[in-house]
Amino acid sequence: MSVFTGVIVFLLVWWTALFCILPIGTRPDPEGDPGAGGWRGTPVAANLGWKLLGTTVLTAVIWVVIWYLVGSEWLSFRTGPWALPQN
Repeated sequence: MSVFTGVIVFLLVWWTALFCILPIGTRPDPEGDPGAGGWRGTPVAANLGWKLLGTTVLTAVIWVVIWYLVGSEWLSFRTGPWALPQN
């Protein structure tokens, strides 16, 4: 996997993981005060810093697994049971 491909895969996995992690631990504000800038249903404490850090760690683990699978012969289209026919 080239550096460019690795970065693109990391960003795609990071973005997907972010949307999986965002709702974890989020509690909506049942009252909400529009005068104070809040609305009913907005998160009380979003903890975005921890969620971004958790997303990055999770993505790093997933990316290492993808990098290993792409580089291994276990998931190869050149040799083994998944091999493409030779011309």
